[in-house]
Amino acid sequence: MTESILVTRRPPGLALELLATAGEIDLWEGDYPIPPDELLARIVPATAVYCMPTDRIDRGVLAAAPMLRVVSNMAVGVDNIDLAACSERGIPVGHTPDVLTETTADLAFALLLAASRRLVEGVDQVRCGNWGPWDPEILLGRDVHSSVLGIVGMGRIGRAVAHRGRAFGMRILYVSAHQKPDEEKLGANRRDLAGLLTESDHVVLTVALSPQTYRLIDARALRLMKPTATLVNVGRGPLVDTDALVAALSSGAIAAAGLDVTDPEPLGAEHPLVALPNCVVTPHIGSASHRTRVAMAELAARNTLAGLAGEPLEACANVAVSS
Repeated sequence: MTESILVTRRPPGLALELLATAGEIDLWEGDYPIPPDELLARIVPATAVYCMPTDRIDRGVLAAAPMLRVVSNMAVGVDNIDLAACSERGIPVGHTPDVLTETTADLAFALLLAASRRLVEGVDQVRCGNWGPWDPEILLGRDVHSSVLGIVGMGRIGRAVAHRGRAFGMRILYVSAHQKPDEEKLGANRRDLAGLLTESDHVVLTVALSPQTYRLIDARALRLMKPTATLVNVGRGPLVDTDALVAALSSGAIAAAGLDVTDPEPLGAEHPLVALPNCVVTPHIGSASHRTRVAMAELAARNTLAGLAGEPLEACANVAVSS
């Protein structure tokens, strides 16, 4: 039987060439995410779907695909996929951990530095012709070195952020469902969320989105943070209550934020977060280096091929199905 592989966006690297070795590719060629009705129609004959984090693979979509044997997501997070429904059908779900860890940690630290040191405000002054004589009190930010870094979610990316923080002489606090002895040997200290928010000068969110972490950072959590604190989110937008963050940044309840993910996403240019001078927003580019995106794309392709061959996936989000 010829395999039918639905690919919802053109991936970089050799991913399509790899997929073509297994069967026919139905590629969505649009410059924007595949519309839900188009996804629903095209998935009907598919034996595999190679999807993006912008695609919602829910029970309704799965029900329309009786031949489907594998779902492969070109992302680490799989909150766009109904894992329970896939597992009920015995469909393994591939994702792309590890390959983007260091690149995303780089971006988290870039946002931390940009927001705390007010880099975007400085660039805007130069570009707008407002660079005046040197002033000892202009654009005073907050130090990153020798400060307290709180990491919410001490997984792969959280540990990579901690590694960078130690290089800056930062004291590391973390929130995690499980104790991390290796990190504690290096000086990290585990806290509950309230304790971490209260003590930290800078808070970085790397935790996965789940029903338990939805709007984890709400108005109450933001009130616990220092008025000099910086919040960075490279996890998922809905980890943060957007309206509460706008209010906290506007009132000075916290000093600054750096966001690579937002809720909603994308943000319109008229959104209040975009207008705030103490908020740096980037368009979900945590993994956006050439090398990393190619590695993600090709890992997602290998996951697809393994699933079609009935073999364990290289990286599986519902591993019991793939083992």
